[in-house]
Amino acid sequence: MHLVETRSHGDIAELRLARAPVNALDPALCAAIRDGLATAIVSGARGIVLSGGPSVFSAGLDVPYLMSLGHDHDALMHAWEAFFGAARAIADSPVPVAAAMAGHAPAGGCVLALCCDYRVMARSPDPARPFRIGLNETQVGLVAPEGIQALLRRVVGPHRAERLLVGGLMPTADEAHAIGLVDEVATPEDTLPRAIAWLQGLLALPREPMLETRAIARADVVDALHPRRIELERFVEGWHRPDTQAALRAVLARLGK
Repeated sequence: MHLVETRSHGDIAELRLARAPVNALDPALCAAIRDGLATAIVSGARGIVLSGGPSVFSAGLDVPYLMSLGHDHDALMHAWEAFFGAARAIADSPVPVAAAMAGHAPAGGCVLALCCDYRVMARSPDPARPFRIGLNETQVGLVAPEGIQALLRRVVGPHRAERLLVGGLMPTADEAHAIGLVDEVATPEDTLPRAIAWLQGLLALPREPMLETRAIARADVVDALHPRRIELERFVEGWHRPDTQAALRAVLARLGK
């Protein structure tokens, strides 16, 4: 079974994350995202939609998998390099990428969405259990690297980004739309059509001027994912802090792992 399923919508390729149940980002899924993007572009896609499962776009990094690695520094570095490699591939795509999020997008799921050009998020059909998006790293004992923080600052502004990042807050879809974290809110069924419609609007423009303008406008997105702004070695060292490990074990307990 493919971890990323590719579907054609004319000039637009949809890459659907398909690692049940919540599209947790392990190295295999991250590699499949990179490969899917590269294949779609080589095959002539003029726009790409990154979509996920119902209720959950992506739950972020696969914490049970990461915890199973123990103190294997090389394996942890490989896992995180795979994730940031997938994020860079989205950020550096030569064609526009829209995220169609039919559910939650915490942590790594939010990072992937922030790397896209446009974000459509679903409003939960159950108002008592709204879908949420955000960088909740501090809630699980992690520090969002400076480059990832820059991605959030870019869309919501410095002061609001500080509040969200330090508190590890997860706005609802409507709250995220109000502050610019997502561009559009739709029903779960309409997230994909709305993402496609946005891309079609871009594709109707003169192609080269649009793409060149986009490249200039998004240079800061690509730069935010540069290794110097991620400091992966420092990030992985922090993984073993006692308070970080305690918070991550609490996550595992909640997951029943």
